[in-house]
Amino acid sequence: MLKLLCSIAAALTLCCFSPGLRGQSQHRVIEILADHDSRYKIAGRKNPEIIAKPGEELTLRITARKAQTHNRDGSIHGFSLLRAKDRKPIDGWDLLLKPGTQEFTLTAPVEPGEYLIVCTVICSPDHEQMNMRFVVQP
Repeated sequence: MLKLLCSIAAALTLCCFSPGLRGQSQHRVIEILADHDSRYKIAGRKNPEIIAKPGEELTLRITARKAQTHNRDGSIHGFSLLRAKDRKPIDGWDLLLKPGTQEFTLTAPVEPGEYLIVCTVICSPDHEQMNMRFVVQP
């Protein structure tokens, strides 16, 4: 019994205090603004884009600001990930954004390549310009 307790204590110590393992459970947080001018923005970047590793878990903290129009459910912007080469939607990446800040934990596609984030709510006459690059690097 004592040997079992020592093994459990050693495993807990390894999980809690090992820098390599501790970092694996954390998600990278990316702050995005879905703005009233029908643009996605990331602070400090002129051309916002997300670069991820295959299968990387990401937490998107998206703040949506009121647009000119909205859906019946109150959504003012959408956030959908499509493969760039054929515009095929990626499962689990079809989000509706209501005013304010929301967080979503998502997994990047496992296939390396270029993707496109698009707004799926017709938010203004400039709606078609509301997009952003998403790159999965090998």
